[in-house]
Amino acid sequence: MTAAPDGGRADEADAFAARLADELPHLVRLATRLLRDVDVAEDCAQETIVGAWRGRDQLRDPAALPAWLRRSLVNRIVDRSRRHRDELDIETVESYWRDDSYTVMPDRAIERAELRDELEDGLARLPVIYRLPVVLHDALGWTGAEIASAMEIGLPAAKQRLRRGRMMLVSALADDDA
Repeated sequence: MTAAPDGGRADEADAFAARLADELPHLVRLATRLLRDVDVAEDCAQETIVGAWRGRDQLRDPAALPAWLRRSLVNRIVDRSRRHRDELDIETVESYWRDDSYTVMPDRAIERAELRDELEDGLARLPVIYRLPVVLHDALGWTGAEIASAMEIGLPAAKQRLRRGRMMLVSALADDDA
């Protein structure tokens, strides 16, 4: 039996391509939950797969492929979502919450949160750096460490973004103009 002329690289490439194809539905599902737009989610997932194919030599541990792809997808979504026009401003929200006279009507926030569209609208108003930790943690069950790793930030920063994101979401849900 003779060795393949390419040293088995074609078989490795085919196996990697098959693994990428297997991961694509998971990436689309995650992107859809984060972006709320199926077309944009599919584009981001496909761009992630293409980027992974191009950078396949950078993956040192084949077992880490799903985490590597998720991190790449999250980074792609962050980059793509940097300029959302109807986002809340964290400085404004924090200044409201520091003011002792500021209140939100909890029943109003709960009433609006019960309606899925209102919750999605509230999430859409969050800047992506705060939306991602809220969705990843509260909807998908990721740990703070997993969020920190995917976003390539420290654990304290991930926890702060989660806290701020939740504050902003409550404010968005209680806001009459949302």
